[in-house]
Amino acid sequence: MKKALQLLLWSAIALLGAGAYAVIATRRSEPVNSVYLLTAAICTYAIGYRFYSKWVAAKALSLNDLRSTPCEQYEDGRDFVKTNPWVVFGHHFAAISGPGPLVGPVLAAQFGYLPGTLWILLGVVLGGAVQDMVILAASTRRDGRSLAQMVREEIGGAAGVVGTIAVLSIMVILLAVLALVVVNALAESPWGVFTVAATIPAAMFMGGYMRFLRPGKVLEASLIGAVLLLASVWGGQFIHSDPGLASAFRLKAHTLAWSVIVYGLAASVLPVWLLLAPRDYLSTFLKLGTIFALAVGVVIVLPDLHMPPLTQFVDGSGPVIPGKLFPFCFITIACGAISGFHALISSGITPKIITRERFIRPVGYGAMCLESLVAILALIAACTLEPGVYLAINIKAAGAEASIAKVNSFGPIFAVTLEQMEHLARTVQEESLFGRTGGAATLAVGMARLFASAFGDKMLGLWYHFALMFEALFILTTLDAGTRVGRYLLQDAMGRIWPSMGNASNQTSNFLCSGLIVSAWGFFLLNGVADPEGGTKALWPIFGIANQLLASIALSLGSIILLKTQLRKTDGRPAIALVTVLPLVWLLSVTVTAAVEKIGHPDPRIGFLAAAKKAEGDILALKQEAEAAPETSAALDKKIQAASRLRLNMHTDAAVTAGFLTLVAVLLGITVLEAAALLRRKKEPVLSESEPVWLPRLDATKSGVPVAGLLGLGVALVQELSGQAAVERERVAQVAECTCPPNTNPRANAFLLSADRRFNGVNRCC
Repeated sequence: MKKALQLLLWSAIALLGAGAYAVIATRRSEPVNSVYLLTAAICTYAIGYRFYSKWVAAKALSLNDLRSTPCEQYEDGRDFVKTNPWVVFGHHFAAISGPGPLVGPVLAAQFGYLPGTLWILLGVVLGGAVQDMVILAASTRRDGRSLAQMVREEIGGAAGVVGTIAVLSIMVILLAVLALVVVNALAESPWGVFTVAATIPAAMFMGGYMRFLRPGKVLEASLIGAVLLLASVWGGQFIHSDPGLASAFRLKAHTLAWSVIVYGLAASVLPVWLLLAPRDYLSTFLKLGTIFALAVGVVIVLPDLHMPPLTQFVDGSGPVIPGKLFPFCFITIACGAISGFHALISSGITPKIITRERFIRPVGYGAMCLESLVAILALIAACTLEPGVYLAINIKAAGAEASIAKVNSFGPIFAVTLEQMEHLARTVQEESLFGRTGGAATLAVGMARLFASAFGDKMLGLWYHFALMFEALFILTTLDAGTRVGRYLLQDAMGRIWPSMGNASNQTSNFLCSGLIVSAWGFFLLNGVADPEGGTKALWPIFGIANQLLASIALSLGSIILLKTQLRKTDGRPAIALVTVLPLVWLLSVTVTAAVEKIGHPDPRIGFLAAAKKAEGDILALKQEAEAAPETSAALDKKIQAASRLRLNMHTDAAVTAGFLTLVAVLLGITVLEAAALLRRKKEPVLSESEPVWLPRLDATKSGVPVAGLLGLGVALVQELSGQAAVERERVAQVAECTCPPNTNPRANAFLLSADRRFNGVNRCC
């Protein structure tokens, strides 16, 4: 009877999902309601989790609760900590949910809502969530080793070098792209600039509060910081309405870019407790709270989607992200379906706090499905905008009238008027919304409309700037932590050649390596700002290629591990490795195709070299024009400088993309050779797993740290996410070890050490 009911339930879920997919794919005569996207998403996640992830966990990974996890063997109250599984889930989701799933789907909306929806849902169920679960399982069985360590041990030293280079290179591109998104969103926005700038002294006050006033009271400081954040959003309207103050905070994109560069350098060398840790605590709660509010808003409003299921831009003529649907839709969405950066979290932090192997499935697979839902919500928010409004925000042109003409040239579906855009700008209390490329402003407008419809439409401007502040704070926190992590990676690499440079306590090394990392991403940021089309067209596809390359490295590792696991068994089935091989083949086809097209496509809107050649022709024509009309030489010189800068940018972007393509080729070659040697039995399938320690069957049934009820679970999760739990563990460990320095406050010292430990590796995703 029970099986019959289960069969009926899952059959109903499958039929419900199939019906939602049918409506999404076939309805053309009238707008599709977002409820169909949500229904398709939830049904897909439910079926994928219930059946596919269960099969992978049992057949491919052979998860076993009798096998002890690292925190069981090495519990130290610091890095290895037994943690309630729901708290682990929340901690892992907070770590993997970066700005990428919010921005990528917004940019991919230019193709219509259908391609993005299908890839986000199918990609995560068959690829992204599988990758996260496999890498989490692999790291858990290797004492929490990092991705680079596992690649080096399982595939070979050369692959480990490729992985290290890839992570460092990807970090640079990631930081440049995210900084560009913030700059484009805040340029010429006094309210937005004030609000985001005010978060810096607020965070520093929190740091001082936790260090001196109330040592180690992270939760108290976080609550105070949240109040200060909301006050900064509210106070921004007075800046906007005062002509003098508005003028002071109305910054050009170039000025903002330099401000972000200086901020990034300062944040990476200042003590962690002063700025980075407080901002991280704030952004974690703000991120989770806003995502929850967005989900509630969509469920309450259930808005119609104004964007068509498919647009004419699938042919490659798109003004937001040039290039055909394949491969550029998949490259653009990136993190929403599969993210290489998740492998860094799944192999760094989470394996050290998970108590039983059975929790690898809900944490690894389930958390990625939840992030995919965030991507769906972002896609819905973007597609609720009128298509013409969407394009007007996301493309650059020489003035408002030129923008309107450019948007209207794409046909009646994208019709928009100057009055319509001016009215929208007034309602969100901005001077203009034209040309705010990068996706952040688009998402903020969509979120503001949803919030206004759900919670009151009299404060649309407040909702817009709240959403903008949320995105900017979210991204700047990633910028802070990413720059510091890039510094650590560079110090580690340079330390192999010059030992003193590898010392993280050496201030000269810190400043030098931080300066190199900031200079690298700052170079790409300034190039993007100088791009007359906003920079997003060029940089976001490179970021997508880089991110998917890192996912390819993770899937290559997973494939080799699964293959070795099966070959070690007498009745093993090597075909099980297809669980990761098939997503790997797809990702490589997407990444390689995108990289080749970005380098050599003959259309200058798509190909970097073609764009550089066009810029070269423009320079020659402008020089000839200047020689023929010397009286106009001053104006023409500026155009020549702009064209020369564009030519340099395109050559640089082509070189970077070629570098990523080379990494893909090397990785593929090494992986294929390793797999061939294993299949031909020319190499023993030796795994670098730690020697298993088996638990008594009674202990294996326990789930780790118990939490009494939902209230207790909520308190435990808040303490973990805020860092309060880490401070308490550090304090207890110091007392046990008698390591607290004399004449210091034990709680203050615990706060300093726990903050440093929190940021000595990758702890946030893109």
